[in-house]
Amino acid sequence: MAQKELSIQRHSGIYTLEVTQDLPIDLSTAWNFFSKPDNLAKITPDFMGFKITSKPENHTYNGQIITYKIGLVPGITSSWVTEIKAVEEQAYFIDEQRFGPYKMWHHEHHFEALPNGHVRMRDKVSYKLPFGVLGHMVHALWIKKQLRKIFSFRYRKLEELF
Repeated sequence: MAQKELSIQRHSGIYTLEVTQDLPIDLSTAWNFFSKPDNLAKITPDFMGFKITSKPENHTYNGQIITYKIGLVPGITSSWVTEIKAVEEQAYFIDEQRFGPYKMWHHEHHFEALPNGHVRMRDKVSYKLPFGVLGHMVHALWIKKQLRKIFSFRYRKLEELF
């Protein structure tokens, strides 16, 4: 599987994380896995303390609300509420944070069939932190590293699963 370098850019006070991964599965298999909310726990590292607290449908749909608990730092958890804002079957879905640790979180999940029968998955996450300059300092010192760890774990886990 190929993974292009994960990038994080800052623009107008917002950060954008982008990462691409090619998976040796077809588009239908990829969509069936990623569009099931319960599978998110399978590709999230244990140190996040991630737990879905709602009982989501077994598929992603426009307007769906999903609630989670996540660990911010050891011993401190936060509630996170996301809404699925858009779904295009076997092409993309977008989730946005309604309540949670970020001031803004907009996550695009894109899927593209490749000529060799595999699929290219691309994540684009636009996010803004609270607390102004302090938030930017915390990003530089900790959040950026945590996001890299989370997406690196996901890459390895997907390689293992597929």
